[in-house]
Amino acid sequence: MGDEPAQGPDDRNSFDQRLSAARSRAGLDKPATTGQQQENGPNPFSLAMRLGAEMVASLVVAVAIGYGLDRLFHTSPWFMIVFVPIGAAAGLRNVIRTMGPNQKD
Repeated sequence: MGDEPAQGPDDRNSFDQRLSAARSRAGLDKPATTGQQQENGPNPFSLAMRLGAEMVASLVVAVAIGYGLDRLFHTSPWFMIVFVPIGAAAGLRNVIRTMGPNQKD
């Protein structure tokens, strides 16, 4: 403990200057680019995953409703036949609405 030299305010200032110079040389003082994703638009992979999930979810809901009504009323495939095209149309509508022009007024 007694071997360390006493540090004064001058030692602290020179350390801060050397630290900031080292950080700038290493590129650590660059501002984070958080808004870059928003400027370029959404990630294509995430958009494709979202569109696929929209289609699958709407078809799953339509099949579940058709199957449930068929079981309830004992009308084997008829409600399923009616609700699958309705689910596909709903999924396509969501995809078209997502891919259409953004109107943020």
